[in-house]
Amino acid sequence: MDEVNAEAATAGLDWLSTAGPLLVWVIVLSFVFIECALIVGLFLPGDSLLFAAGVVLAQHDVEGQAWALSAVALATAIVGNQVGYYIGRQTGTRFVARRGGRVLNQQNLDRARAFLDHRGFLAIVAARWIPWIRTLAPLIAGAAGMNARRFLVATTVGAILWVPTLVLIGYYAAGLLSAIPWLGTILVWGAVAFLVLGTGYGVWRYRQDIRRPVDDEPEAAAT
Repeated sequence: MDEVNAEAATAGLDWLSTAGPLLVWVIVLSFVFIECALIVGLFLPGDSLLFAAGVVLAQHDVEGQAWALSAVALATAIVGNQVGYYIGRQTGTRFVARRGGRVLNQQNLDRARAFLDHRGFLAIVAARWIPWIRTLAPLIAGAAGMNARRFLVATTVGAILWVPTLVLIGYYAAGLLSAIPWLGTILVWGAVAFLVLGTGYGVWRYRQDIRRPVDDEPEAAAT
């Protein structure tokens, strides 16, 4: 691991050492909650964030923290989806779709609703791996009146399969590449660049869509 740290420093990534794992925790937990609870999360790169977190923690050689972050981020994802579920139960999805929106549009909302209607419990589990459905699923489930306990079980199973998998793959992939410093450096650069650029692009896309007027087309009947 020392070889990867030395190579990272020479490549201009020594800021990772000064940033420290604490910053990784703050960013990951904040982003995971937002992506699972709020509409702006539609535009955040949640999958790449978790992978990048594992890669960055590998630079500090803190295996225990990688496992601990996996557990805490898992709980955060569950809580976030519960918040999204109750927002959907209280407000429905009528404020989500935007007229002419690239992502926040009635077509995507209907597609997500159809996915949940046809797959039910398994759709909530699988939604963890489908970026835009991951954020819409709790809202739609709440608006449709899905049984709260059933939703909690489904979203918990999904979180268990999603969060630790990506964080730990990132951590151990970076560790395995310590014998090939230049490849490890590329992995670090790629993970961080994708996270930063993906987040910036996502925020820009969100701002573009949210400025559009709400689509007043009646909601499709939830089953």
